[in-house]
Amino acid sequence: MKPKTHSLFLLFFFTLAFFPAHAQSDVSLWLTNPDRSSLFQPQSPIPLTKAAATNQIIDIDSAKIYQTIDGFGFALTGGSAQLIQHMEPAARAELLQQLFGTDGNHIGVSYLRLSVGASDMNDHVFSYDDLPEGQTDTAMAKFSLGPDLDDVVPVMKQILAINPQIQTLASPWSAPLWMKTSGVARGGVLKPEYFNAYATYFVKYIQAMKAEGVTIDTLTIQNEPLNEKNTPSMLMLESEQGEFIKNSLGPAFKKAGIKTKIVLYDHNLDHPLYPLTILRDSAANKYIDGTGFHLYGGTIDAMTQVHDAFPRKNLYFTEQSVTGHNDSETINLSKPVARIIIGSTRNWSRNVLLWNLAADPNSGPHTNDGGCTGCRGAVTIDGSKTTFLLAYYTLAHVSKFVRPGSVRIGSNISESLPNVAFKTPGGKRVLIVSNTSDSVQKFDVRSGNEIFTASLNAGSVGTYIW
Repeated sequence: MKPKTHSLFLLFFFTLAFFPAHAQSDVSLWLTNPDRSSLFQPQSPIPLTKAAATNQIIDIDSAKIYQTIDGFGFALTGGSAQLIQHMEPAARAELLQQLFGTDGNHIGVSYLRLSVGASDMNDHVFSYDDLPEGQTDTAMAKFSLGPDLDDVVPVMKQILAINPQIQTLASPWSAPLWMKTSGVARGGVLKPEYFNAYATYFVKYIQAMKAEGVTIDTLTIQNEPLNEKNTPSMLMLESEQGEFIKNSLGPAFKKAGIKTKIVLYDHNLDHPLYPLTILRDSAANKYIDGTGFHLYGGTIDAMTQVHDAFPRKNLYFTEQSVTGHNDSETINLSKPVARIIIGSTRNWSRNVLLWNLAADPNSGPHTNDGGCTGCRGAVTIDGSKTTFLLAYYTLAHVSKFVRPGSVRIGSNISESLPNVAFKTPGGKRVLIVSNTSDSVQKFDVRSGNEIFTASLNAGSVGTYIW
């Protein structure tokens, strides 16, 4: 090699070694447009520069650290699991990889909600200790996971093979009917004489799922305790839930060595006094990890109200239905992303769970006379054919990139461009921006002395990673 050629080679090698990075100086963008021209698709990289801002600014402040993120996902109802389990094996494997894998365009679902017994999105009502009328079983001698062994458990095992670290939250829709004042699935109240038996029921459930290889990380006491309209359902006022936690469930978990976190309420944001009342009882408070919320009523800032009153307790967004017509020429992603994903995480939620994972073309299966007839799910499953709906894309914009262990960081509030920012365990920054306005929005994103310029069409959602 001639000396001059050798010098050029060394210069080239030095440049590669110390300035690798076209990719490192770019911002990745995944985009959804309302006209469906892009449905959660990667776009051309955006240059990251040190230029001065010339447009409206979204300022990122990595020094402002808020809550840690546990994950994002859906409710794996019994009906969802049943549909998935009945798919052809190859189609089922492809769907589960699409949902729970993280490479390529897979969306990396990292959190699931399970129902303890049947929810209203099962094809029939059942508990794990159903008895003939007039019989009781306070020792839970006849406890069995029953129908869940046919669908929920097998599907969970397949999901765990893809993501062994997936988080789970479990919620009951009703106690076994023999424990209730009504003796029927819809409505009714848990009889006080069965508080301890019901606590044992939860212990048995967590232990039985663990024996099947499924860890229940978190338990809510009662799905929608102020709603008696579902089948099944059960009323549980704050006084009853507080008594149950401090005198029955908390002590039962402690005695059995159960590490599953206890989360109270699990209902709408229009009644923050429900969890606040229980949290003010120190005897119950010591057993409680935090509060779960839905957003069918109330406003999202009620989460911050509860956080400010009890900042050491965690907050969870445990359910919201996101529906839209898949046969429409447009997809309105900006509003649910802004309202739910951005809204809940900016108000201290550690997760977001949407309702529900899958349904058939008729929004089933569901229970009769009180089952949800309009819950379309994130995926429509028709035999082995799948169609991804609005909830799928809503969650994808956050679940793929904001992995468990990420933290929310500071970003300024913008009325025309709702946004939220995170820092991942690997040091990446992730910014989700939703253009809820009626016009194109051009903006600069500034982080320290770095800046990039972006533009979103009306109704578009972008996830930026750098």
